[in-house]
Amino acid sequence: MRFLVVVLLAAVPALAQERFYFSGDGTLRMGNAHFAETLDVRYRDASGRYDEAAMATIARFFRSRADGRSGPMSLRLIELLDYVEDHYRPRRLILVSGYRSPEFNKALRANGRRVAQASMHTEGMAADVQPVGLDLRRLWNQLRREQLGGVGLYQSEAFVHLDTGKPRFWEAATSKVEQNLAKENARLFARTDFDRYDSLDGAVISLHSVTALPIAVRSQARVGDTTIALVPRNAKVRRDGDCWIFAEPADRYELAVTGDGQAPTRRQPITLKTCPPRIGATPAEIVTNPIERQAVSASR
Repeated sequence: MRFLVVVLLAAVPALAQERFYFSGDGTLRMGNAHFAETLDVRYRDASGRYDEAAMATIARFFRSRADGRSGPMSLRLIELLDYVEDHYRPRRLILVSGYRSPEFNKALRANGRRVAQASMHTEGMAADVQPVGLDLRRLWNQLRREQLGGVGLYQSEAFVHLDTGKPRFWEAATSKVEQNLAKENARLFARTDFDRYDSLDGAVISLHSVTALPIAVRSQARVGDTTIALVPRNAKVRRDGDCWIFAEPADRYELAVTGDGQAPTRRQPITLKTCPPRIGATPAEIVTNPIERQAVSASR
């Protein structure tokens, strides 16, 4: 028996200017390779509002296949999948692997599976999908040219990996996951909650691929020639001079921009600086995705 998971808002046209550079029409339709379910959900309306109930339904659909655990799914990833669905038009998009609980990810590694220690699946930022009806290698090359994130080609398994990390590209034989490339924060990176903003006040910056603590981040960052102030979103983060210290393991490592700073008129990243002493391979600077000013006002 198959189950249909449907959450629909009123039928509305797509937003004139979305908050992400790669986005779809706000409706996502997928099948699931492991559960007898089909997702058909409108998660964003024409005003740009994301529906919490719809996002909860998506999180449930993307749940960890071994233990059934769910985690928050990245809006950026959902928009990216919607973009692939709408732009490349597979006959059907099948989810092979979405969220992985940290325990499930560890179990896969312990059993010799080629999965990364700091897998973005554990942060709800990656999905392995089968785009039925599309040539996988051709799609992989097209997505490479678009520089939209991490794209892995797994030809023999008939799926592509998509994530919202730095643009990088690999095939199954060249993934190098067995080398633990993220060890000691070597692949630490940052992402903002959106790509476009009316004002930067309240914008959230998240640190990802965190594999070693503590991490100390300066309380001021830069976007272009503008200095912006940062405050932590976790009460357990302590301050030492002009640095915020992330010393305890957490589900999320987040900083928010405070002050009415304007987003740049052309795409530029936010540059965060870390404070010495830096543990392991922690970089001196952490650069986010490029952001820009929102031309059409939208509710966050």
